[in-house]
Amino acid sequence: MAQVPGSLSTETEALSHLMSLVEAFRAFDGDNDGLISAAELGGIMGSLGYNPSEHDVKTMMQQGDTNRHGLLSIVEFLKMNTQDMDLGVLGPFLKNAFTLLEAGVEEDDKVTGEELHGVIGDMEIELSLDDCQGIIAAMDGDGDGCVSFEDFKLIVQSLL
Repeated sequence: MAQVPGSLSTETEALSHLMSLVEAFRAFDGDNDGLISAAELGGIMGSLGYNPSEHDVKTMMQQGDTNRHGLLSIVEFLKMNTQDMDLGVLGPFLKNAFTLLEAGVEEDDKVTGEELHGVIGDMEIELSLDDCQGIIAAMDGDGDGCVSFEDFKLIVQSLL
C-alpha cells in the first residue's frame, strides 16, 4: 500500500485556497451561469486582494478564455489560478477518488469524509478516516461536514 506523508496540512491548505477561489467566482457570477465577464473578473481579483489594471484583466481574460468566447468559465478561472498549485500526492489521489465516486453519485449529492475513506481501500493508499475528513473539511464551503459532488468535480477538473 502506498503511504501518504504524515501531515497533509500543506495540501489541505491548498484545497482551502482552491475553494476560496470557487466561492469568489460564484460571488461575482451575477446570473449563476458559471461564466464571468472581464468586469466580473476584475471584481473577483479585487476581492482576493489584488488591484489589477484594466489591461491586466484583459490579458488574464485572453490567457484564461481557452474557447475564445469572451467569458471565463469557472473551470477556466480555476485552471488559470491554480496552474502552479501543487497538491503533492493528494492531487492524483483526488483524481482517482473522483473516478470511483463518480459512478455512484448524482450531481446534487454530497461527499463525506467517510465516503472518501471508503473508496481509498480500492486505491491501496493509506489515509486515516481523520485524514479524509480533513480533506473534505478543506473543501467544505458551508461547514456542513461534506462537500457537494459538483464542487469536488470542479476541484478535480482544475487539477487535470
